[in-house]
Amino acid sequence: MKTVLLIGLGRFGTNVAQKLCELKHEVMALDIHEERINAILPVVTRAQIGNSTDVELLRSLGVEDYDVCIVTIKDFADSLQTVSLLKELGAKAVVARAVDDVHEKFLLRNGADETVYPEKQLATWTAVCFTSNHVFDYIRLDDEHSIFEVTIPDEWEGKTIEQLAVRRKHGLNIMAVKEESGLNMQITPDMVLTHDKHILVLGTIKNIKKIFNI
Repeated sequence: MKTVLLIGLGRFGTNVAQKLCELKHEVMALDIHEERINAILPVVTRAQIGNSTDVELLRSLGVEDYDVCIVTIKDFADSLQTVSLLKELGAKAVVARAVDDVHEKFLLRNGADETVYPEKQLATWTAVCFTSNHVFDYIRLDDEHSIFEVTIPDEWEGKTIEQLAVRRKHGLNIMAVKEESGLNMQITPDMVLTHDKHILVLGTIKNIKKIFNI
């Protein structure tokens, strides 16, 4: 369990707060709008109305005691100022939402340890998943590596992991097999791949696209 200071309760921030609480983390929510605070109070550990650009308010919250501070404010100036103040006050880790490339660049310059860019990240996922008949999910790890959930290629049908030698031949790792009964992560050399299964493969984007005709 981690302690999280979440600043900003728009649609994105509210969804982040709800998911954090589902995962049993302690969440302190801060927003300038009273109605947003009232709506999230039953979900989070604590919540407070206030302006995140008020340095005294942030100091009173003890930002340095939280494992991570998440800033989801969309306003350009307010988000930059909030990130800067959090770092000045000793925040351990600051994750900030970016709304465009310029915003992301300035957030990082102002002290954000990480940024999230929901629109861009979801756009990439949508473009990849819904323009291919083979892809069911996609997680980008960095500029070169990803995890894809894909269907079994015709030439792999009925063959074992050992026979395919995917790692040696293609530089890919089969992380799990998705079956009707759920996700099977116990990958063994004698496991047979069939069309009723999906596989989760980890590797370079270039290799995965080539092997699975994406």
